Amino acid sequence: MSYNTYNNIILIGAMGAGKTTIGRQIAKILGFEFFDSDREIEEKTGASIPLIFELEGEEGFRKREQDVIADLCNKTHIVLATGGGAILKKQNRKVLKRSGTIVYLCADIDDLLERTAKDKNRPLLQTDDPRTKLKNILIERGPIYRELADIILTTNKMTVYAAVKELEDRLSIA
Repeated sequence: MSYNTYNNIILIGAMGAGKTTIGRQIAKILGFEFFDSDREIEEKTGASIPLIFELEGEEGFRKREQDVIADLCNKTHIVLATGGGAILKKQNRKVLKRSGTIVYLCADIDDLLERTAKDKNRPLLQTDDPRTKLKNILIERGPIYRELADIILTTNKMTVYAAVKELEDRLSIA
């Protein structure tokens, strides 16, 4: 599959899978503009994700996320790193699916926990038992990620360079 078949590259997966880091690099290689839906929400609202969760709850955040994703998916030649839960809304799934090649970046729980351990900008993991929370998130979202994905890339212990190179190969960019 060649990336030229699609306008955009859309990265989905759990928090800590590498969507933003890998997305930035792939965008550079393609000469595409890079967007992170969570950062776009923060810029539009002037509030952090944890503050939005605190004031509006997860449902309020998801509504904002849906609006941002709809706007971003009207663009062409972008790489979009979505929030981990963006795929929970059916409308987001429809918009994402018709907007480009969807790449599911997956990693096991230990790697995800290691990558997110010190990040206080992840409201769903601000709990006494982040491992169980993350496990439950993966049980709920994993099948949706897999169903949506055109490409599945397991990042686990991969370096960013290795993951980007693998994705390049899988997208037939090189």
